[in-house]
Amino acid sequence: MIMIRELINRFNRSLSEQMVSPRRKHTAPVKVWFDPDSNTERAREIARNSCILGETIDVSKTGVGFLVPSIRDKEKYLVGQDRMLNIEIDSPSGKIFLRAKGRRYEKVGIHLSMERYLIGVEITELVGSDLEAYESLLVRRSPRAPKSTGEIRVPAA
Repeated sequence: MIMIRELINRFNRSLSEQMVSPRRKHTAPVKVWFDPDSNTERAREIARNSCILGETIDVSKTGVGFLVPSIRDKEKYLVGQDRMLNIEIDSPSGKIFLRAKGRRYEKVGIHLSMERYLIGVEITELVGSDLEAYESLLVRRSPRAPKSTGEIRVPAA
């Protein structure tokens, strides 16, 4: 009986590892903003300037995890309603621009002064030199990231 249970556990672990992209710890500054309501130069500039600043926690081939101080900008939430997010990661090789959809969030922090949100996004658009820079980020070890222990650690504010 124990041998069968162990075999099932191994199978479940290998199956879940194949279904989820491996995450790589990486800490870097990140900017997140929404698309403007109208497609004018001024509206795009206003949208970009009303960004939410945060810090990446981990990256994978299909998504990014990052910490931000707020779950929303005005009435728009980072997760839900299939809103497109514009994300700029400040990597060692330069800025990486991508578009993504918020998929999950979790409130983290001990008390109100330390309260932040861990956001998980799915990458929907990443092209050209940004794609090359992001792929090199997945291969290269971040100088500020701790060794991965398989759990998400939230840096102190």
